[in-house]
Amino acid sequence: MVQAEHDPGYDIRSMTRRELEILLRKEGQPAYRARQVFNWMHVKLAASYDEMSDIPLSLRERLKDWPLTVLKTETVQVSRLDGTRKYLFRLPDGCMAESVLMRYHHGNTVCVSSQVGCAMGCRFCASTLGGKVRDLLPSEMLEQVYRIQTDTKERVSHVVVMGTGEPLENYDNLVRFIHLLTGEEGLNISQRNITVSTCGIVPRIYDLAQEKLAVTLALSLHAPTDELRRQLMPIARKYTIEETLKACAGYFSVTGRRVTFEYSLISGVNDSIQHAKTLGQLLAPLKGHVNLIPVNPVRERSFLRSAHSDVVNFKNTLEKYGFHVTIRRELGSDIDGACGQLRAKREGLKEESGKPDESFFGD
Repeated sequence: MVQAEHDPGYDIRSMTRRELEILLRKEGQPAYRARQVFNWMHVKLAASYDEMSDIPLSLRERLKDWPLTVLKTETVQVSRLDGTRKYLFRLPDGCMAESVLMRYHHGNTVCVSSQVGCAMGCRFCASTLGGKVRDLLPSEMLEQVYRIQTDTKERVSHVVVMGTGEPLENYDNLVRFIHLLTGEEGLNISQRNITVSTCGIVPRIYDLAQEKLAVTLALSLHAPTDELRRQLMPIARKYTIEETLKACAGYFSVTGRRVTFEYSLISGVNDSIQHAKTLGQLLAPLKGHVNLIPVNPVRERSFLRSAHSDVVNFKNTLEKYGFHVTIRRELGSDIDGACGQLRAKREGLKEESGKPDESFFGD
């Protein structure tokens, strides 16, 4: 097939409708064919060109020169407690990626991965086991949503980019994914129902603000001081909390979207009343939303979940500083619920194979 003018080099499911139109015009096809193909890929969620029944057979055969990215479901774990579904998908090159479907009263939320593995090295997270392999394409991020919606036959209304990987390290693919997912010609999920989580890559937070998207930014903070944060998250060696919160304030200033601060509570590490007071003083100027996460125990790590009473005391202390504080509802606790656990279990990944990329963090 002829390469499209201005073709960005993406696979066909990662293309915008305009890029697809240019591609098909090179094949002598009218503009409406691009709309039809785009609709099959992003609304009807076709898993093959053969499903595209209103596309001429000759064109379907020519399109096969551009393989249609489809993820294969390797494993699905279903929680007997709450129906949470944990998916392990095989990507076209054989790599694995995880996704989770969580059902809430406000709708179905899918947590997607943005990378195969992760280079950030956060000490309490299974995603870093084995390190980073590669970035996911926009199509591979979309397909996590598409295959889950196809499997359950239930509409996905919310998407959180909080699975394996650091989304802002896969920046261009992330932004394209958001536009395709929220576009009127696709699933048309509201941008306000999209959350992007980051460990705090400061320059990219500023870049994301300039995209003028209506998505929620969630900062994985997890500590109220630089000293403690450096022990838990290598990214803290590159950017201080002050620098990171300044970027978050800038995001709010530009977008009007309040930032969510994710805080994993680890028993005896960051869950004391004094930690809560220090955090409250630190975040007071921002008045964002704080989401407390009793850490999911990971077999390959030594960290333990905080006692329920400590979680409640931490929440109550923070609320005195005027924050809206929530405790993340525990879902999928009877399956491999933590980010990266199912992939790590399937591929036999160990902590020693998951050293963070030290070249990224500097001295």
